Amino acid sequence: MSSIPTTHEAGAKPLGSNLAGSRLMLLAAGAGFGVAALYYSQPILGLLASDLHASPDEVGLVPALTQLGYALGIFFLAPLGDRFDRKRIILIKASALALALLMSALAPSMSSLLLASLCVGLAATVAQDIVPAAATLAPDATRGKAVGTVMTGLLLGILLSRVVSGFMAEQLGWRAVYLAAAASIVFIGLALGRGLPSFQPTTTVRYRALIASMAHLWRQHASLRRAAVAQGLLSMGFSAFWSTLAILLHGAPFHLGSAAAGAFGLAGAAGALAAPLAGRIADQRGPELVTRLGAGLTTLSFALMGLAAWLSPQAQLWLLVLCAVGFDFGVQATLVAHQTIVYGIDPAARSRLNAVLFVGMFIGMAMGAWLGSIALHQWGWAGVTVFAAASAGAALAVRLTLRRSHAEA
Repeated sequence: MSSIPTTHEAGAKPLGSNLAGSRLMLLAAGAGFGVAALYYSQPILGLLASDLHASPDEVGLVPALTQLGYALGIFFLAPLGDRFDRKRIILIKASALALALLMSALAPSMSSLLLASLCVGLAATVAQDIVPAAATLAPDATRGKAVGTVMTGLLLGILLSRVVSGFMAEQLGWRAVYLAAAASIVFIGLALGRGLPSFQPTTTVRYRALIASMAHLWRQHASLRRAAVAQGLLSMGFSAFWSTLAILLHGAPFHLGSAAAGAFGLAGAAGALAAPLAGRIADQRGPELVTRLGAGLTTLSFALMGLAAWLSPQAQLWLLVLCAVGFDFGVQATLVAHQTIVYGIDPAARSRLNAVLFVGMFIGMAMGAWLGSIALHQWGWAGVTVFAAASAGAALAVRLTLRRSHAEA
């Protein structure tokens, strides 16, 4: 039998009257604004490099450290939601996130911006506290719908952050992006402070035991390891693309500004469409099939980008848009399927299982941002596409060659 510490439900009863439509929309907005902080930098890396006199591989550390901070925050901070009042944690993280974004806006050098970016990632995990808050407040009959609504807000935050960042930086400069982001977090933090009730802790397990239990879950469940590794590999290629796109478009033969890079974020709408579709297919045909289809589509989309060298600049842009739609859809569909697999392992440990999955995902994002910038600097855009296709292909191999262990608990 497992010795994993589990939570109890006393004081965590679903409070249907506590999740009116306005409160649900507030939670969705909070998740969206929180996660958006991770992606504001991606369309403006070309401007950052010019203004702070940084090389492509140096400026690539900005999104890399942001994603790394998010992974560390999920692992070390997300479990606190089971141990303390989740509302207090949300408000503390929102305050820290606003401060980190302000630090980014005022950063005088690349080194100070890199430190601020790491802090942004750590504090942006407020989004991972808001989703379980919605699940706790919702009654059993509508819990799935409530969580789905908040996740839609989160996906829209990812989508709109790149678009808004690119256009705002084009008009007002990159520092204005971070200033506006800090103001938005202050606003949503105040609204959450007024709109959320207090949450009674669901466990008395000490913090060290909560953290240790995630390592036990990792060792015990092969399906968790496969999901985290495969999603991390997909995220490497995903992050490599988005972290180098602005630099690619900024140079020859395109000579486009940050607004164009931000507009590419509209392709993220494919991810929002993928979530419900992937869920339905997973219910009907099983999540394993969805992981293979999603990883396969992602691999194909990245591989097709290799054709850009034989096309005109205009045709290259269209190819990039179509491939971005394809891999965004594939990555998000695979994530939904992996969440379905992971949540079914142990209902009493879903927060920690989710933390392990997302740690793997954002470690992959951080590595992808860093390695993608190196690939662009050393081998050009062809190097980025080869790296992205190879990482996605490795994820597909994980899903195709490894089978569920019959000995797994």
